Amino acid sequence: MGGLGTTEIILLGVLGLVAYFIGNISPSTIMAKRQGLDIKKEGSGNAGTTNALRVMGKKAGAITCIVDILKGVVAVLIGLLVGGPLAAYLCALCVFLGHVWPIVYKFQGGKGVATAFGAVLAVNPLLALISLVIVAIVVFTSKRMSLGSIVGAVAFAVLAAFMEPGFFVFACVMAIIMIIKHRTNIVRLIHGEEPIMGIFKKKDQTEADEGGQEDE
Repeated sequence: MGGLGTTEIILLGVLGLVAYFIGNISPSTIMAKRQGLDIKKEGSGNAGTTNALRVMGKKAGAITCIVDILKGVVAVLIGLLVGGPLAAYLCALCVFLGHVWPIVYKFQGGKGVATAFGAVLAVNPLLALISLVIVAIVVFTSKRMSLGSIVGAVAFAVLAAFMEPGFFVFACVMAIIMIIKHRTNIVRLIHGEEPIMGIFKKKDQTEADEGGQEDE
């Protein structure tokens, strides 16, 4: 941050903190608690869209996905409007970190895919949409969301180098964390044990695969 004055550094710190706590908002945890459930103890134990869908149904899954995306969009827009491009990049990383490791929920969050998408969407819509297309292609050919997320993480970081150079370092950090959060999925993929997504399964496969749950 060479060249930044004390005031600018303090502003970046405050904006980063605000973004982090926006990331702490967990719609799946809140909805589960209203139903007398602990999302961390249900299904895969993940607070993301897939587990919300699995545990509480389509409506809860859709709400979780939308809110998680909006968290990223809102945090980045606040950074952009108040502090400019650098603040927006920092807020993208911080809202993502807030979702993955929320202090409010004892650092037990989701894998950050939806929130990262929302943040990138606000930083550079074209970058986000191209990354989304890549994810969709991988998911529909492999029938595994985890593989799509992993490839998408690598793709958006690489694309950022050309489409949004100032965001490249932040994108790389986010991508590395997403890959690390998918480490168990990677092991299962290597061993051919990663389950097919529920929407691609036949009815008789769904129950048989309950033990090996894929999650985002």
